Amino acid sequence: MKISVGLYGTNAHQIALALIQGFNKHYTLFRETSKEAKVRFEQGDWLGVHKAVRERIRFYDDRVDECVERLRTEFDASNIDQPTWQQAKLLYIGLLLNHKQPELAETFFNSVTTKILHRNYFHNDFIFVRPTVSTENIEADYDPTYRSYYAKEDGLHGAIRSIVEDFGWKRPFADLGRDVNHVYHAIRRFLKGMPHREVNFQIQVLASAFYRNKAAYIIGKAINGATEYPFAIPVLHDENGKLYLDTVLLDAWRIGLLFSLSRAYFMVDMEVPSGYVQFLRAIMPNKPRSEIYIMLGLGKQGKTMFFRDFIYHLHHSEDKFIMAPGIRGLVMLVFTLPSYPYVFKIIKDVFGASKNMDRATVKRKFMMVKQVDRVGRMADTLEFSNVLFPLDRFADEVLEELRTLAPSCYEIDGDQLIIKHVYIERRMEPLNIHLDRMERSNNIDGLEHAIKEYGSAIRELAQANIFPGDMLWKNFGVTRYGRVVFYDYDEIEYMTDCNFRRIPPAPDFETEMSGEIWYSVARNDVFPEEFGTFLLASPTLRKVFHKHHKDLLSPEFWQKSQQKIREGHVEDFFPYPQELRFCNSPPVAE
Repeated sequence: MKISVGLYGTNAHQIALALIQGFNKHYTLFRETSKEAKVRFEQGDWLGVHKAVRERIRFYDDRVDECVERLRTEFDASNIDQPTWQQAKLLYIGLLLNHKQPELAETFFNSVTTKILHRNYFHNDFIFVRPTVSTENIEADYDPTYRSYYAKEDGLHGAIRSIVEDFGWKRPFADLGRDVNHVYHAIRRFLKGMPHREVNFQIQVLASAFYRNKAAYIIGKAINGATEYPFAIPVLHDENGKLYLDTVLLDAWRIGLLFSLSRAYFMVDMEVPSGYVQFLRAIMPNKPRSEIYIMLGLGKQGKTMFFRDFIYHLHHSEDKFIMAPGIRGLVMLVFTLPSYPYVFKIIKDVFGASKNMDRATVKRKFMMVKQVDRVGRMADTLEFSNVLFPLDRFADEVLEELRTLAPSCYEIDGDQLIIKHVYIERRMEPLNIHLDRMERSNNIDGLEHAIKEYGSAIRELAQANIFPGDMLWKNFGVTRYGRVVFYDYDEIEYMTDCNFRRIPPAPDFETEMSGEIWYSVARNDVFPEEFGTFLLASPTLRKVFHKHHKDLLSPEFWQKSQQKIREGHVEDFFPYPQELRFCNSPPVAE
């Protein structure tokens, strides 16, 4: 129906209701699949876990598109006047005053309206450029954000047991008493004895477990006097299908690695997500709130908060965007802001001659990375459309690269440069630069660590059904923790879609020495024997690689990995060192 100027009050109210109903439907479905994570864990349905993660990625966009269609059908959204949109926002704010997820609902409002309104409307009169409703101290109606425990008659042992039992997993534990004892003694070793218990001693534990892959994580903190001690306890299945506590993580930075964007998102049942984020920020104060929201499966909220932080940083910095260091890619144009720890990637209009693909294929590969288990070895990306940047913050070299390699990907409007589609990810040191630095400084230990990490990354990706495709050093980066992560996705394939072959012998010596290929090659044929030719020209690198990962140069490793995947096997990936696992710890007294 047509919107009449002057009647915007009634229409605005109906529009606001339609928007909040669209968000509430989204979050109801989000919570349902998060609650089901507990059942999947109890049943050991690991393939179902991966399926649920893939499907949840689409939830948000599907609900946004539904709401956009409703506004267009019921309210002729493209013809709604400015006063009506402004009034709709004000009325929407009123609907959020007692809401449990107001920050998410504000972002949903933006997601819907920015699909309808012209970018001239993208300011705080019409959308939530700034948050309006406070998320401080929101209380859940039914499920508390965290539970509190005290060391009473049974002491700390009893408190730890109660914490675990209160999650109510239906699958039995193999030996919970043994595991509780392991946790207790691990804490004693970490603290070098137990500190005096202050009168305010208590343990706070987030009420929902954090489910990912084949593990459930208990996350909490102990409070003793003025000191807080964070902890995370992974719960796994043993070979007999019974539960056990695998370790306890007590370093805040190790807990932070659980929330690395190079890993799959958690499934967590949260009535008040801001309460979970606030609790986790107390444990990991250096982790941006945007990354915590993303790791809780609330990617759009994470993107919103990331971009607010980024705009704030632009207002308080002066450096210019420059081309990212490293070898220029054939598919992606990559620039960075030196004062900000991220890179910005744009798909070029024209690819290098060796790249036989199109823009849609590259986008599909990036989406594929979001839907698979990244096992700590693939960088996550934030995807944005129609992003406004201040034009005067770009170095001439970046503007020239945009003009010559990606002219359709941007436009200039006054003093703004608008990039139509961009991926943003954490900046890392490219592995080729890192290896060169290790060689020049004769840092043999650093070189060996990097090569070992590189091979482990490829090995773990293969076990997770990912073949990187282009395995050149430049396509991998080194994190601040020394971990090697893959970040160039235009060539990735599922392992099960590849055909790993051994190079057949040449028919004669002349053919072998001619340099010409004497065998047929299909599209997805891969010859692991060739990896060494373009990777291991340096004798030093070749020696180290052969020491740790020589089997990656033969088709047998890849074929065996394929077979396990096809048989439905889901590999165990531990986001902490093997030596921290209780099964590898020294025995403790009962």
